Amino acid sequence: MLADPHQSCILLVNLTRGIDADASAILATHRDKCLSLLAGCRGLFDVRQIAIGECEAGLLPDQVAAPIEHLDADVLSLWADPRIAGHLATSNISTVFLGGSYLEEEVLIAALQGAGFGYDVRILADLSIARSEIDRPLLLDRLAQHGIVATTMRQAALEWGVSLGDAAIIRKVRELLS
Repeated sequence: MLADPHQSCILLVNLTRGIDADASAILATHRDKCLSLLAGCRGLFDVRQIAIGECEAGLLPDQVAAPIEHLDADVLSLWADPRIAGHLATSNISTVFLGGSYLEEEVLIAALQGAGFGYDVRILADLSIARSEIDRPLLLDRLAQHGIVATTMRQAALEWGVSLGDAAIIRKVRELLS
């Protein structure tokens, strides 16, 4: 089923953990490209983007950091935080796109808890950093067993555009993706 951007939210757990000046140029370039797409999607779809936990704006490009709201909340109990729970309830959110660091730790727990609360949780694989890349396939398989699928920002953007059925927005998404 296609996700409706009006019923979607992006939660980014410990977004800047593990990112520093020593990060490889290839990883940094890939991350910045994915994060730029995140910023472009905010402009097109107005999907709320919330960072929970470690998020140092100085480590992110300005156009990326500006639209992301930062909530200082306990990552392991983010679903109980009244600011998050309240937003999800009052905004009729059914699909939560989740990414961040570390995939096999806080992102895993957040995904499993979110699914337990009845949300359609999707992991943004391109915005999720694993502490150990060797564990990534095992973790994604485990999440899939709970109905949590992996996707990318590219796929989410196109999915949102197609779900709206608006040719002008689909054209803008294709421009973003090229």
